[in-house]
Amino acid sequence: MGASEKNCPKCGGNSLVQATDFIHLRPLEKKLGFGTEKIYTVCLDCGEVVSIRVKDPKKLKN
Repeated sequence: MGASEKNCPKCGGNSLVQATDFIHLRPLEKKLGFGTEKIYTVCLDCGEVVSIRVKDPKKLKN
């Protein structure tokens, strides 16, 4: 499901965008692991983070 197919639960807006940040999610045991990107779906109308998911969950397995 793409970001444009949802509405913001806070304001009802439909101007959503997917974004990421520079800090990857990684297992606690793997201090030096690269991990995987977090993908945020953000409402451009009110700034609400509608969802957070990881790009490659397999990279979190031990």
